[in-house]
Amino acid sequence: MQIEPVDWDNGAPRSQRFDDIYRNRYDALAQARSVFLQGCHLPERWQGRASFTLLETGFGLGLNFLTTWATWLTDPSRCAKLNYFAIEAYPVSADDLLHSVQALETCAAPHDPTVQQVQLLAQQLVTLWSTLQPGLNVWRPAHQPLALHLYIGDVHAMLACITEQVDAVYLDGFSPAANPQMWSEQTLAWVARLCHPGTHLASYTVAGAVRRRLTALGFAVERCPGLPPKRERLQARLN
Repeated sequence: MQIEPVDWDNGAPRSQRFDDIYRNRYDALAQARSVFLQGCHLPERWQGRASFTLLETGFGLGLNFLTTWATWLTDPSRCAKLNYFAIEAYPVSADDLLHSVQALETCAAPHDPTVQQVQLLAQQLVTLWSTLQPGLNVWRPAHQPLALHLYIGDVHAMLACITEQVDAVYLDGFSPAANPQMWSEQTLAWVARLCHPGTHLASYTVAGAVRRRLTALGFAVERCPGLPPKRERLQARLN
């Protein structure tokens, strides 16, 4: 299986293939919380539940997963079981994933306690890389009721393999201009198929085409203030 190279451009990891960054060089943890967790009203929506299921359409360097995992672990009212489904067509190396979380120390808010926790969790996560293969990879950290279902392959083919309904969606995967397939009508229709009324969706992009496609699929879409340097973020709920 081919591993995707990452360029480190002054602290911002960049994809050669899409000529776009994986994450902002400024306080990436705060951006993950603001755009994706806050956009899906987490951790509030998983609290007190027996289980909660998330879907991420672009796993990338794993920061959204690690931030979600860290938030879940420290929440005393967390759901009893967390299922995380993620798709990635071009997986990065374990070394780049670890480099990404180590670099958080230089771009996170001072004394953010989540930084060290995310770094420790990343050390656990990369044990999956020794057996990583195309298709479905299931990983469960020891002594935790959490399961990561990481699908390696084309987004349409991998979405077609998922049958579970999801409670929240992190819509990610580089910008619509750089990677239009991730934001196409077909991709969003596959995502909507996995949602149920009340499923929340979040994304960093507020592109008009994406908002119109989500609205046509039955989502109530909002443009919300973003965390600087982002001006806006998107959140939506399936009616």
